[in-house]
Amino acid sequence: MRGFSDEERERIRTDLEEAGRKLFAQFGLQKTTIADLTDEVNIGTSTFYRFFDSKEDLYLAVLESESEEVAQRLAQQEALSSDDPHEVVSALLHFIFDEIETNPLIRQLIVSDELDRLRAYQSEEAREEERQSDIDSIRAFTDRLVEAGRIYSDDPELVASSVAAIPYFTLHEDDIGTERYPEVRDFVIETFARGLVADD
Repeated sequence: MRGFSDEERERIRTDLEEAGRKLFAQFGLQKTTIADLTDEVNIGTSTFYRFFDSKEDLYLAVLESESEEVAQRLAQQEALSSDDPHEVVSALLHFIFDEIETNPLIRQLIVSDELDRLRAYQSEEAREEERQSDIDSIRAFTDRLVEAGRIYSDDPELVASSVAAIPYFTLHEDDIGTERYPEVRDFVIETFARGLVADD
């Protein structure tokens, strides 16, 4: 079996990640097969396994790339540089909800059972590292407000963990009702954001 040049390896890996992004977003992890992925990029199954150990491994690589892109978009949100904790937390939550509701890959991950499936595939250490990374992304915007006494808590980890928990509200869109959901979502975001503001 011939080897690949560095350029070929880079191209195949990129093609697989692009195919994974497309197919996982459309069909989810469970319904996407290795054959679907290899057919998309015109390679054999054995070639796939020279790049990824499993489709779960590819999914995690796709999510890592997606996370970097989301982080870049998040960093461009002007409201997050405000000194008003209500404005920062509200903007942060609206951004996260918007990503979950409009980004097909993230929606598939959160709203379906993909998250549980991936967590079962990961080690406990990897899951904790990912959780902490999510918390740290939020702390990048909230820690300065906690330190300044602008938020109703002096525990930055607690504040960030609480902010991170709110978007799981999207899992209950059907329970709330599709028509009522946007209004309820916005009310929850605003109520939570206002509740975090420390009394002057």
